[in-house]
Amino acid sequence: MLYFKNIQEAEEVLKALSAPMRLKIMEMIYENNSLSMNDIAKELGLTNSAISMHVSKLESAGLIKIHSTAGKRGTMKIIHPRYERLMIDLAPIKEKRKFYQDDIKIGYYTSHKVNPTCGIATTKKIIGELDDPRYFTFPERFEAGILWLGSGYLEYDIPNHLTAGQVITELQISFEISSEYPGFKEDYPSDIHFYINDKYLGYWVSPGDYGDRKGYLTPIWWPDTLNQYGLLKTLIINSQGTFIDGSNLISRTTIEDLNITYTSSITFRFEIPKDTTNCGGMTLFGEDFGDYNQAIKVKTFFRNAAENDPY
Repeated sequence: MLYFKNIQEAEEVLKALSAPMRLKIMEMIYENNSLSMNDIAKELGLTNSAISMHVSKLESAGLIKIHSTAGKRGTMKIIHPRYERLMIDLAPIKEKRKFYQDDIKIGYYTSHKVNPTCGIATTKKIIGELDDPRYFTFPERFEAGILWLGSGYLEYDIPNHLTAGQVITELQISFEISSEYPGFKEDYPSDIHFYINDKYLGYWVSPGDYGDRKGYLTPIWWPDTLNQYGLLKTLIINSQGTFIDGSNLISRTTIEDLNITYTSSITFRFEIPKDTTNCGGMTLFGEDFGDYNQAIKVKTFFRNAAENDPY
């Protein structure tokens, strides 16, 4: 997938796609991944020089790749599309409060206990074999785009950027998540519990494990019989308590209860206990997998100790 954080970043791509003829070329090469420039020129009734101009624009924008191969009369240039999807954030959210932000890749857990069904994969391949927790220790895990477990936990270190005189006012932790069913099952609840520094924050019930369609970012090679995408959820801890998505209170644990100062370590844990009411596992989706192109996003909001107003 080709992803842009704002419309300015996407300017060159939008210009390349602004010509109807170039849109037609893109349609053709997605339908037939082995078309040559001569094939396209003949189909569209254009000269080779005209096709070369359009193809050059698409190549400069990073939308296609070209390779040469032997043909009946010398070499042929074959055109291939580079991406399956294009995503642009047209209206990024502007936050007035002061905060630090980190993206933590889902494979960067610092502690784990994983029970089957389980597995871990990059955007290119499944790491090892399914339902074998050993592969969660392999170095390839740092490139993971998806991972899942039937029960157990994953723990991540959150960077603490606070400096002396800064007071934490809120933590926001965003992630794409679902239950874990052997295959997929939309109605399959799972109690996913959360901790910060071993302090219990509460739990959220994931409705199910989704595979009715391909995830917007999920690679083409990923088996259709496995889970494809999750739900984007945001865990929020502030002075009022702990919430999912800002309105669903899951506990009265406040940011003050966590006693985080500028010298503190911060660890965050997802856990699915075997004895919870709905032990339906957990699937985490990372960058270039599922429906949302993101790792675990963490925002640490703060104010200066001398300020009464955090804004």
